[in-house]
Amino acid sequence: MPTPPPADVIEPHDTSHDEIETRAEFERHLATGSLAGLTVQGLRLDLDPVPDLTRVDVADTLFVGCRFAGREVGADLVRRGANVVPPFSKLPYPTQPARLYTADDLAAGFAEAGFAGMYDTRVYAHFRAHGGALPDVREALGQRLHDHGVDNALADATRAWLAVHGPQSVVGVMGGHAVPRGSAAYRMAAVLGWELARADRLVVTGGGPGVMEAANLGAFLAGWPAEELTAAIDVLAAAPDFTDHDRYTEAALRVREKYADPALPAPRPAAAGTEWARSGGLAIPTWLYGHEPANLFAGRIAKYFSNAIREDTILRLARGGIVFAPGRAGTVQEVFQAATKTYYGTDGASGAYVFLDRTYWTTELPVESLLRPLFAASPFGDLSTTVHLTDDVREAVQVLTAR
Repeated sequence: MPTPPPADVIEPHDTSHDEIETRAEFERHLATGSLAGLTVQGLRLDLDPVPDLTRVDVADTLFVGCRFAGREVGADLVRRGANVVPPFSKLPYPTQPARLYTADDLAAGFAEAGFAGMYDTRVYAHFRAHGGALPDVREALGQRLHDHGVDNALADATRAWLAVHGPQSVVGVMGGHAVPRGSAAYRMAAVLGWELARADRLVVTGGGPGVMEAANLGAFLAGWPAEELTAAIDVLAAAPDFTDHDRYTEAALRVREKYADPALPAPRPAAAGTEWARSGGLAIPTWLYGHEPANLFAGRIAKYFSNAIREDTILRLARGGIVFAPGRAGTVQEVFQAATKTYYGTDGASGAYVFLDRTYWTTELPVESLLRPLFAASPFGDLSTTVHLTDDVREAVQVLTAR
């Protein structure tokens, strides 16, 4: 049987030693007198203490999205051999974020001005005002730089987890965004996320409401007993509909505040740099769907402008299997986008495809009857056994944690 190509995107070349993403790292290199050949990303070098760069070797140094104390500083760096890509002016988002977003980042401004004043909402308003998915050239360049920064930050954030647990430990959870809080489907997805996180799986979702929020909520509360997960869902159920933006967001922030410092430790101590994975997992949303309120239970959030990049990134990461809860067009798109990767072995060997709600996926949307013959004809052999249908969350977890 042919061997699928290696998943090089999931285990990227470690360039972290070439990149400077914090002021502390910058100061350490500055003390040596050389930044030659390094990449400096998104730093505020216009704030006190303003660094003196006039005698520093900057040959082939790349400054991306950095702010300097005057235009003449950037011009001098270019004269001395550096490459400078300045931050675009008047953008509400960074053109080269050095790290992934957190829930606090996206919710910033809610306490003062409600949903309309949140960072997440303000960026979405800007996105829509500048053409949405078809921006003008200047805006498109700013968005591409931002998304490249998210790509880079995501590779950095997942590197430590993958080094310890491997790519087969990353499990995607897909499903309908309109599933209301407190519903049976929502509770099932939350238990799924809780069980997976306790089994040392990194839960990855599309970062929206409904099933996606529920899975990240379960992972967020993985250090707590099951009855606390039930209690948290009961609080959230008072604001079940994501279109009621302010109440929906306020309820999420209330639950986050209550459980911010778990009384119980994670099942096993987390490796350095992976603590966030045990506190909600990963969400990968997009501002294309910015009308949906932010999922505030993920430990880290890789938010993109490009939905195409975002979808591909989720599926490339989820090498430990994907759970598909009931959903409509978006979920079905993800089923067959993932199936294409599995059929051709694009990112290496795939994990299980677990479809929750047997009746839904065999009668209402009968994807099983399409997937099994497709996978049986894969150039890498009969892969039809990767498809599983179940109505039992614990059975789903057993399938996903069997290796």
